[in-house]
Amino acid sequence: MSERAALRKVLTHLLLPILMCIGMGLAYESAFHAPSPHHMKVAVVGSGPQADVLAQTLKDTAGDALDVSTIATPAAAQAQIMDRTLIAAYTPAANAATAPTLTVATANSATDVEVAQKIFTQVAAAQHQPLTVDDLTPMPSQDPTNQALFFLLVAISIGSYGSVAVLGGAGAVLRMRTRAALCLGVSFAVAVIGTVLAGPVFHFVQHDLFGLFGLAWVYSFAVVAIGTALHRFLGRWTTLGTMLLFVMLNFTSSGGVFRPELQNGFFASLHAFWIGSGFVEGSRSLLYFDGRAGFASDVWILVIWAAVGAAALALTGLFERKGRPTPALLAAETAADRAEEREEAAVAA
Repeated sequence: MSERAALRKVLTHLLLPILMCIGMGLAYESAFHAPSPHHMKVAVVGSGPQADVLAQTLKDTAGDALDVSTIATPAAAQAQIMDRTLIAAYTPAANAATAPTLTVATANSATDVEVAQKIFTQVAAAQHQPLTVDDLTPMPSQDPTNQALFFLLVAISIGSYGSVAVLGGAGAVLRMRTRAALCLGVSFAVAVIGTVLAGPVFHFVQHDLFGLFGLAWVYSFAVVAIGTALHRFLGRWTTLGTMLLFVMLNFTSSGGVFRPELQNGFFASLHAFWIGSGFVEGSRSLLYFDGRAGFASDVWILVIWAAVGAAALALTGLFERKGRPTPALLAAETAADRAEEREEAAVAA
């Protein structure tokens, strides 16, 4: 191969990391660089004129940043917070001897709670009163910021799409049913590793480990299956494709760092159906909200993505059976390519 041809080949391959750099920068910066509340659901607890006036004042001051409602009783507010339909509820002080209370659930989103706390600390300060915070789901000391599940998502994602290069590359000569079985096997192993890290190793998950394992296995299988199917058509560009699907769009919309209330419309809309949000939000609902608060919807998100992965494997297998070259032909083509490279090298010498 001539030096010019070799240089052209190197420059072509360098295009991949350049595109990855651009994609990662655009995705992460646009998703995380300026978090601000958008229609964050909060409530004022009370049924009298004081609660109505305060709620209306908050609406007028915050504009689109807050969706403010009134709720009659603290118990009703707590129920909505535990259903994850409400971020925070502010109960004004009953008299001068008591302090106003902000009821929250940190397990829903620590960043949402932080924003709500800043807002209502100012409200209480305007009334010359300190704010008391009542956290319905205090986080364990091993995960005070409620972001450990996000980093678990990162770990099992890397293990999953990292396996695609092996299954789609070295495993290309295998029958599709064999590769599909390997997809199940490697996703099982990734889920086991993630569950062990979350429980016995770092202890930020202390119950429902089997449920967490199930969510992780379905998630990992979907990533591995979709990536393995894509490899048949994208080749070396599969890395960029899987990073687009399962890193750039996935981590940013998962709700692990900022939930949709603090993101722009694009990533907020992705959160409703993208695979990472299914895992993160499903795990949160399972571990901290007794399996309610939209848990079934999150499971369905994962199941649908896994079904897409299984269908992609099946369709790819059908495509290969109809048009895939035999291993003998592939070997002959490889030998011919090597002979051509040797000829070019001889001419260049």
